[in-house]
Amino acid sequence: MSKISPLMIAPPLIFAAFVALAAFGMFRPDPEGLPSTLVGQMAPALPEAALDGFAVPTANALTSGEVTLVNFWASWCPPCRAEHPTLLQMQADGIAIVGVNFKDTAGAARSYLTDDGNPFQGVAFDPQGRTAIDWGVTAPPETFIIDGDGTVLFRFAGPLVGSDYEQRFMPALADALAE
Repeated sequence: MSKISPLMIAPPLIFAAFVALAAFGMFRPDPEGLPSTLVGQMAPALPEAALDGFAVPTANALTSGEVTLVNFWASWCPPCRAEHPTLLQMQADGIAIVGVNFKDTAGAARSYLTDDGNPFQGVAFDPQGRTAIDWGVTAPPETFIIDGDGTVLFRFAGPLVGSDYEQRFMPALADALAE
């Protein structure tokens, strides 16, 4: 009688494990969204340093009583550049936006905002990305909706353009503004 080698059983077991992981990922509630432990919590602090030549976000920028967006961006980031016209339009519509420039150089960030327009009421500067870690930012751009008392209501990873923006971010912003 021949014995079955463990090496013969391992590949089908590994394959079955991958299938189980894929099935779990496909059937979770929001396969496109990235969970944020900040939703429902007070927003972390913003960097105290401002981008040279721009207003520093004040300590109470996120607790002013009005809905505020916090947008993490970088001048080298193509999706950040794609969403820039949307941010400018939101600013024109009266939405308060605080920008956090991270993992960037001050000169490149300053040139970008000077050339393409500044949609932010204040621009914090986080060159090492330490504040981005506190906020749970994985890559730029990421935008957070903050209610008037400083509570994080929603996190949106990716540029504020396209159908995902229209179907997920805009309804969340409308809900926040309606409250």
